[in-house]
Amino acid sequence: MVRKILNLLNKEISGLHEAAYLLGVFALGSHILALVRDRSLAHFFGAGQVLDIYYASFRIPDLIFISVGSIVSISVLIPFLAELKTEEKNKEFIDSIFTIFFSFMMVFSFVVYLFIPLIIKKIYIGFDSSAIEQTISLTRILLLSPFLLGLSNLFASVIQVNRKFLVYALSPILYNLGIIFGIFFFYPTFGMKGLALGVVLGALLHLLIQVPVMLEIKSLPKFTSKINFKHIKKVTLLSLPRTLTMSANQIALLFLMSLASVMGIGAISVFNLSFNLQSVPLSIIGVSYSVAAFPTLAKLFSRGEKDKFLKQMISATRHIIFWSVPALVLFIVLRAQIVRTILGSGEFDWSNTRLTAACLALFAVSVTAQSLILLFIRGYYAMGDTKRPLLINVISSISIVIFAFLLNWLFVSFEIFRYFIEAMFRVDGVAGTAVLMLPLSYSLGVIINAVILILIFQKDFHNFEASISKTFFHSLSSSIVMGFVTYKLLSIFDNIFDINTLMGIFLQGLFSGIVGIMAGIVILYLLKNRELFEIRKALNRKIWKTGVIIPEKREL
Repeated sequence: MVRKILNLLNKEISGLHEAAYLLGVFALGSHILALVRDRSLAHFFGAGQVLDIYYASFRIPDLIFISVGSIVSISVLIPFLAELKTEEKNKEFIDSIFTIFFSFMMVFSFVVYLFIPLIIKKIYIGFDSSAIEQTISLTRILLLSPFLLGLSNLFASVIQVNRKFLVYALSPILYNLGIIFGIFFFYPTFGMKGLALGVVLGALLHLLIQVPVMLEIKSLPKFTSKINFKHIKKVTLLSLPRTLTMSANQIALLFLMSLASVMGIGAISVFNLSFNLQSVPLSIIGVSYSVAAFPTLAKLFSRGEKDKFLKQMISATRHIIFWSVPALVLFIVLRAQIVRTILGSGEFDWSNTRLTAACLALFAVSVTAQSLILLFIRGYYAMGDTKRPLLINVISSISIVIFAFLLNWLFVSFEIFRYFIEAMFRVDGVAGTAVLMLPLSYSLGVIINAVILILIFQKDFHNFEASISKTFFHSLSSSIVMGFVTYKLLSIFDNIFDINTLMGIFLQGLFSGIVGIMAGIVILYLLKNRELFEIRKALNRKIWKTGVIIPEKREL
């Protein structure tokens, strides 16, 4: 039995779409658990101070994970691992990275631990003294999380080079299970600290699930005194632009959270809950395709096969657009049904639902842009170019902060602007509507990021834009029809189901969405959409029965 489980975890997946769909299926499972997690948090605490403190405590550990943990980032390490010619060099490289990361992370985390009180007080200026103290306590516990997840990323890099996507896909599921365990079992015993301990447990499980596979492929790292500083220097120099790229986005989110802290109790909760909901299509579509494509992109470019590299990028881009545009439309049209079904229980009242639904719609506007950014950044990393993604992301992050302050000023200073926004998203009369300016700012900045990346990539590869324009037209056309049909059906099913109940509002959204999707598929069929055929072909290969590929002496 144990051997069967290990064989399953060690199974290799070859095709782009098969790997992407496999990752997508597990991403869906992970996000179902994430929704259970968020529903539990919303049910017990509502959009209030407890949840504000919980989400605020993540920001510094997240920033550390993105910045310091970037040395073991999958995007940085995979090209190096793909280039190594022998198992011996591969193992030497992994041991060196492991030793340096472990040592540096321990020292850095200790220093941050000491300065956490000062940092928290400067960021969350809207918190009272009690909230500040609790945020400090939870943040210190959560400092273990980036350390564990960083090690997990190191393992994941090795595992992905070997195309063992299954164990990588399982990790987020275990992470969310750990958090849910903390909510139901640690919180009653340890209070708010129990919530943080659940996150640490999830991060530990995220790491441990990969250990058996690392042992199987004989790549489990160990401490070494024979550190290859040449490799360390090369990785560090390559990871530095990526660190700044990702850190810029995290710093922008930190500004948004700081601004939310002065918008009243519950603003941080609403912002994060809606952000998590819009992350579902982002992870299922954008993350799955970009992760599945990256090892192949790195291999093709390192071999000088630029035509095949471009073909792979075009294929991934087309499918991201094909899936994400309809998801964007559905999330906007069905926002109230989604939020009420997933979060609407216990302490999470109707006002919380309306505000979170409005934020979700504003975040959803940029789902396609966010998904494409993940792919293009990995594409440039595969090319060894980390400078352009850095510059573009810095511009985007600065624009997010500028938009946040500008739009918040407009919202507070001009009643006509405020009434327009509140009426458009049907939140007039709800307290705390200023928080809507934060997801709007984020989406505007992200769209700018995606547009610049596409324009630059088009300049580098002249045939790119023409190759995806037809897919964009098909997806947009079918999505408009789908959205219109779904919206009209909501009012029809409103008279059939009791939307004052959980089941009623769920069925209203479900049947409206299903019929809308069917209408969209009909339009795609009439347009003879290429992606429909490719999806059917990929599914016919039976992902779970995909054959194992034996690598040639690590030459990947």
